[in-house]
Amino acid sequence: MKSVSPNIFVKDIKETISFYESLGFKIITAVPDSGDYIFVLMACGGVTFMFQTFESLGAELPEISRHNGGSLLLYIQTENIKAFYEEIKEKVKILKGLEKTFYGATEFSILDNNGYILTFAEDEK
Repeated sequence: MKSVSPNIFVKDIKETISFYESLGFKIITAVPDSGDYIFVLMACGGVTFMFQTFESLGAELPEISRHNGGSLLLYIQTENIKAFYEEIKEKVKILKGLEKTFYGATEFSILDNNGYILTFAEDEK
């Protein structure tokens, strides 16, 4: 295995693109190439996420829940966490502010526009 890129299903892909662009992500690939997207691959540094509309699946994978959010926390390693926190804190819903954990990381958690939890972390020496 080399990597994992979660494919996150969303109801409003335009809103999702805007939210993740505010975190510094950029669209790498989109389907279709322009217009009303049903799928986008977005990246920021070494982190990639795929976002796909529920409707684009049809009945293909009925096992996928058709609800926003889920029992999933995306843990994202980053650098310069304090500056990143200051940059985005007024643009997002903060669930847990900057704090030093018992295992030595500095972290904070936010809620994305689809109800998923993103925890950003930096291992500080």
